[in-house]
Amino acid sequence: MADIPSGLLEACVVVGAASDKLREVHQSHQQGKIKELPLLGAEVLQVHAPPFVTKESASSENQGHAPAFSRVQRRRSFIKKKKERAGIANGETAKGSNGGGGTTTEDISVPKDLDLIALPQLCFPGGLQIASEQREDSYHYLVFTDVFGNRTHAVVVQYYRPIQFFQDGGHQNGHRSSSKSSRLYTAYGICVISKYPYYNALRDCLSCLLTQLKPSWMGDFEERVKEFSAKLALVPIPPPGQLHVVFNLRPLQIGLPSREDKDRPAVDLDLHLPFLCFRPRQLLQIIASLLTEQRVVLLSCDWARLTLLAESLMLFIHPLVWQHPFVPILSHQMLDFLMAPTAYLMGCHLHHYEEVAAETDDLILVNIDDGTVSSSWSDGIDLPDVPLAAAECFITRVEGLQVHYDLEVCHLGASTEVNERRAQRKQWQRKLNTHIQNITLELIVNIFREVHDHLNYEHRVFNSEEFFRSREQADQPFYKKVLDTHIFHSFLRDRLNRKMDAFTRMELSTRTEAYRLRSMTESPRRPTMQELARKYTSPESRLSKRLGASLPNLGESGGSLVGPLRQTSFKNIQVDSGMKSPQRPVRFFKLPEFPPPLAYHYVQNYYQEMITLLGKAISGAASEDSSLLARYHYLRGFVNTVAGKRLDALEDFQNLYKTDTDIFPGELVNALVDSLQEGEHALADRRPEIKRLISQVKRDHERERARHVDEGVKRFQLPKKHMQLEDFVRHVQESGIVKDQGTIHRLFEALTVGQQKQVDPEIFRVFYTFWKETEAEAQEVALPASALEHLEANECVFKLSSSVKTSHGVGKIAMTQRRLFLLTEGRPGYMEVTKFRDIEEVKISSAPFLLLRIPSLKIKTTLRKETFEVNLKSEVDLWHLMVKEMWAGRKMADDHKDPQYMQQALTNALLMDAVVGCLQSQKAIFAATKLAHFDRMKLEVPLMVPKTTSETLKHKINPSLDLTSPQAVDVLLYTPGQLGVSSDSEGDGNPKLWCALSDGKVVVFDATSWSMQQKQVQVGTSRVNCMLGVDRQQVWIGSQDSVIYIISTRSMSCNKQLTDHHSEVTGLSLGERSEKYSPKVAYSCSAEGAVIVWDVSTLQVRKQFRVSCDRLQSVQLCNGTLWCCARDCIMEVWKNGMLHRKISLPEQLCGSPTAFSSLLLYYEREQLWTACIDVGELCVWHLREPTKPFQRIQLPDCAGVTCLIKVKNQIWVGGRGWSSGKSRGKIYVVDAQRHTVEKELVAHTDCVQALCSAEDRYVLSGAAREDGKIAIWKVE
Repeated sequence: MADIPSGLLEACVVVGAASDKLREVHQSHQQGKIKELPLLGAEVLQVHAPPFVTKESASSENQGHAPAFSRVQRRRSFIKKKKERAGIANGETAKGSNGGGGTTTEDISVPKDLDLIALPQLCFPGGLQIASEQREDSYHYLVFTDVFGNRTHAVVVQYYRPIQFFQDGGHQNGHRSSSKSSRLYTAYGICVISKYPYYNALRDCLSCLLTQLKPSWMGDFEERVKEFSAKLALVPIPPPGQLHVVFNLRPLQIGLPSREDKDRPAVDLDLHLPFLCFRPRQLLQIIASLLTEQRVVLLSCDWARLTLLAESLMLFIHPLVWQHPFVPILSHQMLDFLMAPTAYLMGCHLHHYEEVAAETDDLILVNIDDGTVSSSWSDGIDLPDVPLAAAECFITRVEGLQVHYDLEVCHLGASTEVNERRAQRKQWQRKLNTHIQNITLELIVNIFREVHDHLNYEHRVFNSEEFFRSREQADQPFYKKVLDTHIFHSFLRDRLNRKMDAFTRMELSTRTEAYRLRSMTESPRRPTMQELARKYTSPESRLSKRLGASLPNLGESGGSLVGPLRQTSFKNIQVDSGMKSPQRPVRFFKLPEFPPPLAYHYVQNYYQEMITLLGKAISGAASEDSSLLARYHYLRGFVNTVAGKRLDALEDFQNLYKTDTDIFPGELVNALVDSLQEGEHALADRRPEIKRLISQVKRDHERERARHVDEGVKRFQLPKKHMQLEDFVRHVQESGIVKDQGTIHRLFEALTVGQQKQVDPEIFRVFYTFWKETEAEAQEVALPASALEHLEANECVFKLSSSVKTSHGVGKIAMTQRRLFLLTEGRPGYMEVTKFRDIEEVKISSAPFLLLRIPSLKIKTTLRKETFEVNLKSEVDLWHLMVKEMWAGRKMADDHKDPQYMQQALTNALLMDAVVGCLQSQKAIFAATKLAHFDRMKLEVPLMVPKTTSETLKHKINPSLDLTSPQAVDVLLYTPGQLGVSSDSEGDGNPKLWCALSDGKVVVFDATSWSMQQKQVQVGTSRVNCMLGVDRQQVWIGSQDSVIYIISTRSMSCNKQLTDHHSEVTGLSLGERSEKYSPKVAYSCSAEGAVIVWDVSTLQVRKQFRVSCDRLQSVQLCNGTLWCCARDCIMEVWKNGMLHRKISLPEQLCGSPTAFSSLLLYYEREQLWTACIDVGELCVWHLREPTKPFQRIQLPDCAGVTCLIKVKNQIWVGGRGWSSGKSRGKIYVVDAQRHTVEKELVAHTDCVQALCSAEDRYVLSGAAREDGKIAIWKVE
């Protein structure tokens, strides 16, 4: 049988002193033999664990489901030992009733990971103290960790009851006594254990229990605890999201907050407690201790503080996860745990401070009560500090926290209702917790923000050396320790798996526009002029580029990257800037009043009542609020599971596909499917949605088993063996030098000139070292202020010559990505030589010097009459190659409006430099010529861009920049912006360009700057066929795997799926609204001819039908009828699916092996435009009588058409054709009135596969794999 989901309670254990020990102490006390009451050993008295009732306990019927939320019905046994006599209430045994003596044994279900031997010590970590007077109840918290790192949580209450022994030897715990003066009190520990960290909720539950136990007789004790435990076992855990669960446990109303998302634990403690105990700098020291995996010991006089502080610290370092022993409370018997040689986080009582500090070395001692952090080997703490910029940001944020509740409510009157007052306090705490989590998450993001720049996803490599070298000098000791920790290794694994967690979301949302623009180019890393300017200004403004965009006044100007440099000061920070995360409204689901929890039929009725209430909540929820609907379905699915209604549970979980797949419980659903019996399988086959879910789950499960993902993380290492081409490509990509395979192939040719085609590992080592040394030298370039004034903010110095004589004096030649300039010596100055686009000629010459002739480089520009000459001596050949390559790259970039050509030329030039530097031989320059890619292209085939193309083309962007080779652009979609959407809300209001690449990758660009906003949203693993902007909140994506994926434009994540199609989804279209308030509908079609009509708000199927054709490719709605484009025909279909008209291929094409590729409805002129795959013409048909085309438009030099769009009064046609004798991707702009070709645009080097319009101002085209770029065209 599959595991049943766990509820709130895992077990409830009662711990106390043995009755014979109590009797001894009581008698000695009565006789006056003891002056000081002793500490007693605690023992387990009772264990209560689910299931509390089963079907067998109610009748003799066959096996059924345990109604309590418990995954395993029988675990190992806890044996009740012999009761000493009737009426005994204490001892090793669980408490029995007042009657019955003799020997009894009973099997009790005990959670398999519960250690009953250690538990009593942890319930009484300071020992069980007998008292002569009543003491206050005391609570503390425990965490247990199993060998797999799974944590279980517990809350313990210690409360005192009087001990009364009768003359016959028995004792009771009553409230009537004739000898008050000699009364003693013993402590009981009640420990509630849960898989979930609901510390406040479980503490409140125990408070409610004590109100029942204190006035009761001891004879009722066990039954009341058992009933209390059975009630908690009925409480379901809320799913991740905004739905909290509330239940009544008189006299209090208890709330279980949900997890914020599936990757975070629930937060049910007061996260501001550490800020009340420590100053921000001390907190940073503790966080640094955890991140560097020290041995940390928390100390306090209050046991409760230890766990609460430890758990808070675990949340502060999220999403990094502590990998080592985590024992927040050690009893005095467990102090030897502190001798463990590994890193750990443990806690003990403060009176052990001196003992712990003296006995153990290398400890970080955290005194919670005094708010101090010290080490066991010295008075101070010798740990590297958290990086300066991140630390300063954190301290500033913390200073703005309002952590005193009394200040928040001092203007309010006193509440007369306790639950109302508690709800008010919880709401304040919830907001404060969210704010604190944002602050600590920002700290982690600022520390590790640039890790992803040094990851190679294809080979799962982290270049730790390069990352370390790129850190500020003062921060390097911290990173040196962190980079070797288990906690960081686990973090890297998640980054390489592209995990979309809180860290990734904040890191993406706080990137500056300058960073986004810089990431659009694949240029090698060098400091920009802006960063160099910071480096040589005041320390206040040197807080570095790594601070992150969450600070409002970073020195990086947006957009153009050109402009005055701003001072970066923390004095002007607005505390909430960059930290505002939209507070989603919290909803509460109140459970019904608890039934008698030990009666089977009452429990079943309780589940049914809960299911009914959830059904009403689902009916009453707004269909637009899919997130809330998902939580209700999830909760009802869980309740149906434990109630034994498997098919109903599966139906609820099926609904998560349409509401929120992020919370889909895959393992539970898989287990449910496996547990279905024959009769249930037969019923499932009659319910299409369940049948579809079962097949989907099995398919996903098989795919998971077949896919073996290597989740390891490799550190970059230099090769030790000779490398063939394939190994060489891998090592270069792992090194982070360059990703593009074409460039690496040319580098391989350069390094193997005149020898066997394999690279020696020593050559690779020298090449890599030279490359890194060149990078390091660039970091140290000291430019005079006059040079900084002339250069643009994002320019970098990539190459600096030795000191040379020039026609304008002595100095050094510097090369940036835009220009050459001279740094004059003597009196430091700046003189521009030329921008690369202004070069007219570059040649090697020789200049006379005494009787010698010195090799020189002559550069002629269009802006100066005189030629600039520089005596570069032995460097002249290399500079000649580099300058010519940069010149050619600049020309191609300008001609093709594609800045990537310039970046690629720069990479080629720097690779030439490294090749010459590492080979140091006669063949070095010849080898470097293998990398002169653009210069060779210019010489071999002058790539003249036709004038019309050049005038119409505005810009090109590369969506495959982060990948090792170009990917085909399969689909393009433009979504307009939203006015009034603030930048600090989730998402932004800018227009976006959505680009579907191969294997389900979707890349998103900000259409205001054409910078990459989202590098990758993954929608399945198959080709994307179509995309549709349904409204401003969602984009629908039709895939080859038959699923429609729905992406939220705000969160930029895919958390909904429509799975009703049975073959690949080929077309999507938005329906027309007949009335203003009529529901919005969308149409989808799949290859086998199925058409489905969807209600957009509810995602329910309104209608579906099938048309007969050869591969249905697209659907469009026009004037109440649906037009379907198939390979062999075009059909006009009524909304009910009845065929109205059918258009076959034109007569002249009937015999050829061609097919329709696309259609366009021009309803204003009552025309239908069609195109075919392998034919270079368009056919125009009358909508009234589409028997044959009345106009055929020949497209010059066209071999076939793939797509059509209408823009203003023009039809833009994308396809393939010929230009200068070569196959090219072409676009034809056709006048829709005159039916003539106005423009013929040579768009791409491969076929145009996608076209879309950006508000009729621009047209965007995407090309097939060989080109893989997006071109942006002006519309006239």
